[in-house]
Parts: sequence; structure tokens; C-alpha cells
Amino acid sequence: MKVLGIIPARFGSSRFPGKPLIDIKGKTMIQRVYEGASRCEELSKVIVATDDERIYQHVRSFGGEVMMTLSTHVSGTERCGELAALYPEMDVILNIQGDEPLVDPRQLSLLIQAFQRDEVQIATLVTKNIERADLDNPNRIKVVVNHKNDALLFSRSAIPSLKFSSNFSPLRHIGLYAYRTTILKELIKLPVTELETCESREQLRWLYFGYPIRTIETDIETPNIDVPEDLDLVLRLL
Repeated sequence: MKVLGIIPARFGSSRFPGKPLIDIKGKTMIQRVYEGASRCEELSKVIVATDDERIYQHVRSFGGEVMMTLSTHVSGTERCGELAALYPEMDVILNIQGDEPLVDPRQLSLLIQAFQRDEVQIATLVTKNIERADLDNPNRIKVVVNHKNDALLFSRSAIPSLKFSSNFSPLRHIGLYAYRTTILKELIKLPVTELETCESREQLRWLYFGYPIRTIETDIETPNIDVPEDLDLVLRLL
């Protein structure tokens, strides 16, 4: 099985502009993500996909593979789709978040191994490590799954309601995705849905149109950098 790892990277960010190039103890965030992903032996190739010349030149400066993509993409999935079209020999595309400088190659391996089962079209990571405060935190995405561990719903809200039972706990989503290349081609053609817009979660579009998302449970967690304050935790872990 040939697997292409793609790291979408934008310079513009409403909450943290320029974050791919921030310095984290001597290396930029995008370099740390690239080097971490490259340690995953199951990946055939790792490429940064960007629409920014500064990121492009920086990745080249440390010897990484990088390609320029269209500036009109509204999601990392769309950016992955553009690059995937250039590598038809790849069986699976792994969408690696560019804001996780401590990405663990074992996380990536877990996702890739899910595709040993023919019925898996899309896979993502979840964890049982969820606290009461996470339920009310809109930046912590909650997931409920069915008997096959396929996702039923992702939400920023507390799901399900605990009004009638306090024994059920949702899973917490970890934002790594992988897709079969053939499926990714279909996903990027789907129209935006109202449910997706309500939650600002593009995976709800895939569920709406009937694409199953297999969740893979992990106890390996790495912090992402969404806002400047998140950098402190990463620095403490290095």
C-alpha cells in the first residue's frame, strides 16, 4: 500500500497569522511537523502543500518537499485533493495537520493500518480522554460512534444530552484524517451543507452524503497550536 502524507500549510490565519513559521526552540513549526511525519515508516512520501511563497521557500531551505497549490482552497482537504491528483499511484492520502509540531509517527501508523480493511474509506483518530470541561468547550470536538466505530456525529456541543443518563461519554476528536485516493476525489466535489456550516466541520459534509468515517481510538495525544497561548504547552513538553 502506497501512502502519501500531505501537510497543508497556510500563512494566513485569523487566530494566529504566520504560525507555520513561528520559531519553536530553534525550528519552525512546519519543519517540526515535517520531520515528525517523515519518521513514519509507512509513508511513501511527505509533501508540504502551501499557497504561500514564504512557506514554500522555507521548506525548501531545510530540504523538505513542498509544492505550491491554489490560493482558492477553503480547506486542507481541498489542498490535499489538488496534490493527490498528481500522484495517482498512491492508494491512501494522509492529511497531516500543519499545526501539530509534536506529531507522533505512531498516530500516523494507526490511521494507515485502518486501511488494511477494504471497507474503510475515510479514517480519523479519537480518544476516550475527555474531561467534563471538554463537553462545554466548543474548541474540543466531540464524537459519537456506532457499533463498527464509524462516526455518527461530530459536534462542538456536548453530545449526546446527559439529561437522562450520566453514564455515556462521547469520544474526543483528534484532527488527523486519511482517505483512499479514489474517495478523496469524490469528497472535494461535494457541495457545502448547512449542517457543516453550523458546526464549521467539513467532515459533516461527508457524513451527510453517506461516506462512512471510521474512528480509530488512540491514547497518544499531541497538542496543536491554534492560538498563540497554545505555544506555552508545546514549549513545556520539548
